Amino acid sequence: MTASPLPPFGHGLRPLWGLEEGMRFLNHGSYGATPKSVLAAQQAWRDRMEAQPVRFFSAEMPHALRAAARVLAEFLGTSDDKLVFVDNATTAVNTVLHSFPWQPGDELVLLRHAYPAVANAVRFAAERHGVTVRTVPVPLPLADEGQLAESLAAVLTPRARLAVIDHVSSPLSLVYPVKALVKLCRERGVRVLMDGAHAPGMLPLDLEKIGADWYTGNCHKWLYSPKGSAFLWAASEAQELLHPLAISLHLGEGFAAEFDWTGTKDPTPWLAVPAAVEFLRSLGPEAARDYMHRLVVGAADSLAREWETALPAPENMLAAMASIPLPDTQERTLADARRLHDRLWQHHRIEVPVQCIDNRLWVRISGQVYNQAEDYELLADAAVEELRRL
Repeated sequence: MTASPLPPFGHGLRPLWGLEEGMRFLNHGSYGATPKSVLAAQQAWRDRMEAQPVRFFSAEMPHALRAAARVLAEFLGTSDDKLVFVDNATTAVNTVLHSFPWQPGDELVLLRHAYPAVANAVRFAAERHGVTVRTVPVPLPLADEGQLAESLAAVLTPRARLAVIDHVSSPLSLVYPVKALVKLCRERGVRVLMDGAHAPGMLPLDLEKIGADWYTGNCHKWLYSPKGSAFLWAASEAQELLHPLAISLHLGEGFAAEFDWTGTKDPTPWLAVPAAVEFLRSLGPEAARDYMHRLVVGAADSLAREWETALPAPENMLAAMASIPLPDTQERTLADARRLHDRLWQHHRIEVPVQCIDNRLWVRISGQVYNQAEDYELLADAAVEELRRL
């Protein structure tokens, strides 16, 4: 059977971004890249804010912020009364951890290979409140999604109160079976905070159907919004105990009111989210996701074959990122990963994350609509060449 041709994405779309010429940018996943049109929308909001700051913050911003929340909520399959803006997913995770009514002896469940900032936030909250952290092993390679549910089931005890679960694993680039994992936690009476930092824009989302108590996602990655825009979603019954990290003017006035104003700051990344949603819709969300997935799967398969290594899980657990182990038998460190990253950039102008997982070096490739297959072909030889020189 002949595969259908890819949609008309690729290098022809790069002018829509301000990306530096002459580089292969394979790392959309770390910080995103905001299109010029969305940056223009943000600047228009900044101009409006500075034209009459008192009017803007006291009269215009409250309504504009809720209007932006409604646009985002509709895109995510929910309602704006369950969604507030935060600066990033790490802020949201800390918010839930610090608001949760912990008791000494409680257990907090975290999947192994969680994003390091989230793991640190979990460790800090556990030490502060006398809580035990239970880590769910993630066997590599994963044969199928069911293995992860089995690992989680083995860790949940009667003392477990909250599980922090990745939707898309940052280091491993795997899409976890979140509905099954949430269902398992619910059956054991464990509440769920879902770290969906990479999911908005990368995956089709219906937050109401996932079943978590809290869900956070970044808008600045795969949803194309400016840096400093993310959201925290809370089920109706899970809103009352939440408070922002900075308590301000509207304490006790409700979920949205407390989070919408935590002090004077630049809200334009949040107000530009509707422009980002519109940009994604102009590409065609389904077509864009399909292109990114097929691009990454093809590149990951090719790299794994050339390096004679194996992907960490089946292709159906990949979306628009993939992590591939390098062909290296030595025990490596984070310092080695940083050196290899720097050499790839300095000598080949390839921007790609290099990670150290279980003392082995991996690269994590992202696929965006401005990428095409040849970007990854250059990585195959360059990584091996620089690995020899470490």
